[in-house]
Amino acid sequence: MRIVDFHCDVLYKLLQDKELTFDGGNKPGVLDVTLERLKEGNVLLQTFAVFISPGRPDYYEAAPILESIDLFYEKVLCFPELRLIRTAADVDACILDGKIGALLSLEGVGGIRGKLSTLRLLQRLGVRAAGLTWNDANWAADGVMEARGGGLTAQGAAFVQECNRLGIIVDVSHLSERAFWDVAALSSRPIVASHSNARELCDHPRNLTDLQIRAIIESGGLIGITYVPPFVREKGDVSIDDVLRHIEHICALGGEKHLALGSDFDGIDRHVKGLAHPGQVLGLREALLKRYNDDIVRGILSSNAVTFLKGQLPVE
Repeated sequence: MRIVDFHCDVLYKLLQDKELTFDGGNKPGVLDVTLERLKEGNVLLQTFAVFISPGRPDYYEAAPILESIDLFYEKVLCFPELRLIRTAADVDACILDGKIGALLSLEGVGGIRGKLSTLRLLQRLGVRAAGLTWNDANWAADGVMEARGGGLTAQGAAFVQECNRLGIIVDVSHLSERAFWDVAALSSRPIVASHSNARELCDHPRNLTDLQIRAIIESGGLIGITYVPPFVREKGDVSIDDVLRHIEHICALGGEKHLALGSDFDGIDRHVKGLAHPGQVLGLREALLKRYNDDIVRGILSSNAVTFLKGQLPVE
């Protein structure tokens, strides 16, 4: 069983430290996700998020987004073991050829500044998923940590519609609840929460309510179970068993075919015990196999995501 992971922040670290390399050789231990660890974990597809810190003076400019994408091409896709995922056919090719797919996403679109022409250019560069905000507010929508809890702006609504037209998957993980419901009502395509868990089990604003989970399921979308410790358990040490509780809860809501993985590796400073990098996800696989049959486990690890991507990515 190969693994699909809908979210990691390697590109953020590469942007912060230009001496880092994706093989991890020059600064071992800095990156959670490296080429060797993707191989170790039998990864089929890894999504690489473009995240620009709100603390950067050029946060509302396109330049750091473009620089991150350049790093993606120069430092990640330079390895022959990886293949850029642009189309449904690319997913099939990775399965047939044993390659590791690399899918490019945006985690916050502040730097686009409402320009749909920029979105179209980013789509041509390979962007295939986009979350409108991080935790803050921008021109498109409010994030989960914005106190006013606003929804989509008019520009944000236009952005969602253009994503639908271009075949860019809309990611709702960081949106305020009001913005989430705005997107759910507006989007003509299924939506994803690339790295969020169940709020019923862990009361964190980044997690999804049962109503939100059901809405994603009804849209035909996906929920990427994440390994961010504060999103898994409110206090104490966090184990793989705690992660499994979120999987069980979403399955109980009818989400068996809508579950995926969204680690948030390299976006966290502490880890679930036994889930520190892609190579250790095999431990999660073994824990799942003790509770579920092969078909369900294969779905969570990869086939739900593969089916979704083949249905939502451009044909060519």
